[in-house]
Amino acid sequence: MGKPRIVVLEGTYLGKVMPLHEGVQTIGRGEGLADVSIPDKSISKVHATLEVRGDVLHIIDKDSTNGIRVNGDKVRQATIHDQQFFSVGDIYFRFESGEELADQIKDFKLKVQCVFDEIKRVIVGQEDVLKQIVACIFAGGHSLMVGVPGLAKTVTVNSLAQVLDLSFKRVQFTPDLMPSDITGTNILTEAEDGSKSFRFVKGPVFTQLLLADEINRTPPKTQASLLEAMQEKQVTVGDKTMPLPKPFVVIATQNPIEQEGTYVLPEAQLDRFMFNIHVDYPTLQEEEEILRRTTMKQNIPLKKILKVEEIMQFQSAIQQIEVSSYVISYAARLVRTTRLNGEDRDPEISDLLEWGAGPRAGQYLIWGAKAYAAMDGRLHTTCEDVRACAIPVLRHRISPNFQSQAQGIKSEDIVKRIVAKVKEPGVPKFI
Repeated sequence: MGKPRIVVLEGTYLGKVMPLHEGVQTIGRGEGLADVSIPDKSISKVHATLEVRGDVLHIIDKDSTNGIRVNGDKVRQATIHDQQFFSVGDIYFRFESGEELADQIKDFKLKVQCVFDEIKRVIVGQEDVLKQIVACIFAGGHSLMVGVPGLAKTVTVNSLAQVLDLSFKRVQFTPDLMPSDITGTNILTEAEDGSKSFRFVKGPVFTQLLLADEINRTPPKTQASLLEAMQEKQVTVGDKTMPLPKPFVVIATQNPIEQEGTYVLPEAQLDRFMFNIHVDYPTLQEEEEILRRTTMKQNIPLKKILKVEEIMQFQSAIQQIEVSSYVISYAARLVRTTRLNGEDRDPEISDLLEWGAGPRAGQYLIWGAKAYAAMDGRLHTTCEDVRACAIPVLRHRISPNFQSQAQGIKSEDIVKRIVAKVKEPGVPKFI
């Protein structure tokens, strides 16, 4: 266990590390007046008190001029957890509790296994689906679940929200759904004195886990209302921009069979989803177990395994997992093999495609590989981790051309060919 500290993340003092100690100390501009001093004019002479208790930092404003901000909101006091951010005046800090990364990843592996065990009390089978969803959540991405009705997609997401203790909202996407039904709207209110003003009523997008059920049943205008939320984690209505709760995760579902009255998701919308997860039919044994469980009167309460603070800490820990240049090179080659031109073009692959994947695919391959490594308790990623993410990351980012579709070749088949063709980079030998 290392020593707690705060690190400056931007500005003139970028990278400056200030060690803390257990107990109460002060932070301010005045050297000799404050225990932790940083000479910036936006900070008062004695700006706030800092109290370290274990792996958390309690901060209390001491009537400073420019205050304290957490998640963009000005606060009087706050509890800061490991790897969380806050501002003192105009200086942006990250708190590091000193807990070793290895201990965090070890704890993450144990907690994730508890999450899987708890969800299995309700969901039968679907181990790969659950693993992909959890990897996506802790990598900070969004998921698109594709499967026929009745495969427990909604139940799976709802169960995850309960076990992870995340606030949960479900939106049924329909052709008459409007963007304001998701983001919220301004309504005119009248006060007791007769004065009138607009008040913003938040929509269901202001939650931590949003289930966008049958997302392809609503027109592009409404689909686009999620673009800013999924990418920037904020919502803009009129001239007002509001941050979304953290963590913010969108899990959308889509029925691949019915195409009547549906709207194909545009590529920009598809690209916002880290994983495209296919939910398949259960095996015979699994289906028998499903029938046994669901035809009995039972109500299985699920335990809360993780708290929001722990989820954010684990997300931060996963970001710190090492990725070697060889793994990065392998991920880049996989993505570049999907391109239709350039020096990495493979005629056997490009002749099957209408278009290839963009750079975001490579980013998500690395994020996914980190999450898979963490679930295995490792502090490093491998090419095998990248391969485990290749199909869910790439299958919705490439498009088979007409000739491929005529031969019954799907995007998933092309990804498998790419994985088979692209070899791992060789490690240079030194003599």
